Amino acid sequence: MRVTKKLLTGAVFATAALVLAACAPQASTPDASGSGAAGPAEITVGVITSETGPLASYGKQYLDGFKAGLDYATDGTNEVNGTKITIDYRDDAGDPDTAVGAAKELIGSGVNILAGSASSGVAAAVAEQAGQNKVLFISGPAAADALTGINGYTFRSGRQSAQDVATAGTFLGDLSGKKVTVLAQNSAFGQGNEAAVKAILGAKGATVDSVLVAEDVTEFTPFAQQVLAGKPDLVFVAWAGATSGAMWQAMSQQGVLDAVPVVTGLGDSATFGAYGEASEKISFLNYYFPGAPDNDVNTAMIKAVKDAGGTPDLFTPDGFNAAIMLVQAIKEGKGDVDAMVSSLEGFSFDGPKGKLTVRKGDHALIQDMYQVKLVAGGGSFTPELIKTVPADEVAPAEKQ
Repeated sequence: MRVTKKLLTGAVFATAALVLAACAPQASTPDASGSGAAGPAEITVGVITSETGPLASYGKQYLDGFKAGLDYATDGTNEVNGTKITIDYRDDAGDPDTAVGAAKELIGSGVNILAGSASSGVAAAVAEQAGQNKVLFISGPAAADALTGINGYTFRSGRQSAQDVATAGTFLGDLSGKKVTVLAQNSAFGQGNEAAVKAILGAKGATVDSVLVAEDVTEFTPFAQQVLAGKPDLVFVAWAGATSGAMWQAMSQQGVLDAVPVVTGLGDSATFGAYGEASEKISFLNYYFPGAPDNDVNTAMIKAVKDAGGTPDLFTPDGFNAAIMLVQAIKEGKGDVDAMVSSLEGFSFDGPKGKLTVRKGDHALIQDMYQVKLVAGGGSFTPELIKTVPADEVAPAEKQ
């Protein structure tokens, strides 16, 4: 595994050691690095994500990547420096209360590393538990910007909404005096995108308004009409889940795509056909598709996931990154929460998307993004890379 860590000094959370002393396994094993320090013989990591529920497909992508990443990062041993890594998988079904219950049970049993969360609402709830109980939490596909810097114990293994919005901005010219309408679900994810558009594109001179749709809505014609009636210069769409097809059909049927430029994030492969003819009229920003990066880590991840019977997709790198990060934390922190947090602050590593860096100050994950288009052929659609947008061009503003 090719990883590097910037030599940065992390903040120390004094009370975490007291929690660890009460919970950590007593058995230890000599540090194989030769430093003389001893780590625990075994560490259990709680992975809480959606195996069922509305975001189950995202959870599966994450888990496929996580398992491949753990194998990659430990050279197939599930051990680091003699410490065995055991994974306790829990299904949150996309429900924050279920996730919190699982987190409390895991923490109560002595677990001090948590990972997962496809849903932003779930991730926020688990992050609160991590902060209160002083355990390390590496969130997954959940994209809400509020997770970045929410507390000193929470990290993320994927991108955040601000990086999506900044990538959308790279398609555009001068925004001064222009009107941007955000069409999004009225959820933590949608609200996060709305806030990001206001903060990022608004700062470039755009006036931003929003059409927010309840998650249980299935008829989208009135909302498409509302978007069109507002006469925006640009529409930014933030949408996830099974209703994507119906929403895009309504946007197309009501003439929104013919009347105004529309930019949105390209979702997982299951959504490609949902755009239909609209795909040629949409500007797509993208977090990941298997053909976008060209590097050895991406090749290794794709092979491992396929060999295991899975299909690499949008959020597969989130799980892979999480595994690399937790192995780094265990290797350097040896089970001590403060030391594990410090080991990830400023940590740079080679992931499936190339070089990624955990920003020390607020734990944002700085990474490249993509401009893509969908190409029709053989009765299906295939993403095609237009441009790789460098990480520093789309890095979110640092939280103070």
